[in-house]
Amino acid sequence: MVDVNAQVAAVTRGVRTVEREGKPAHVQTLSQEYPSPLADVWDAVTSAQRIPRWFLPITGDLRLGGRYQLQDNAGGEVLECAPPEGGTAGYRITWEYMGGVSWLAVRLASVGDDRTRLELEHTARAADVPPGFWEQFGPGATGVGWDAGLLGLALYLAGDTSLTPDQAEAWALTGEGRAFYRGAADAWGRAHAAGGTDAEAAARAADATYAFYTGQTPAG
Repeated sequence: MVDVNAQVAAVTRGVRTVEREGKPAHVQTLSQEYPSPLADVWDAVTSAQRIPRWFLPITGDLRLGGRYQLQDNAGGEVLECAPPEGGTAGYRITWEYMGGVSWLAVRLASVGDDRTRLELEHTARAADVPPGFWEQFGPGATGVGWDAGLLGLALYLAGDTSLTPDQAEAWALTGEGRAFYRGAADAWGRAHAAGGTDAEAAARAADATYAFYTGQTPAG
């Protein structure tokens, strides 16, 4: 059983607009602390053997300059890789999916004995987002997917096998799963509004995101 409210509350979310290569880009950030040492969290998010246990099957060369491919999802290049040193670690990759390219950064930091903060930052050029997509779904379209990934990592690091990656799609349609996606979508709606978007428009985008993730509307 997943403590949905606790997991949603454990994640800090942010939305902002920056310039990348002279053009507007959406930046979404998520962070969560895990009761595991830095070395273990680093291994869990970089090991081809461990990533499938909480996220998706992955193939490729997970080293600087190498290319990776997630099963039925994104692939890309490893742009930077900084193993644990001095209480921090991190990597940067391209996130190439359906002909588009965005950028992902994962940063880890020790925040006490056997406790690690993970921050995920996803940057996409506004011009590369399909027309109307951001207006309809806002940051939740990708943000809620990352929320699910952080949930998977939390359960995995805690040794909780009640929800494995291959059960996630069916779980989304259960009462517990719907509660999680409702909470995550609403949290992204609040982050969207805090980033300067009209609150009513952000709420509508959160509703559309929730409906999409729970099978109530097609993407588009």
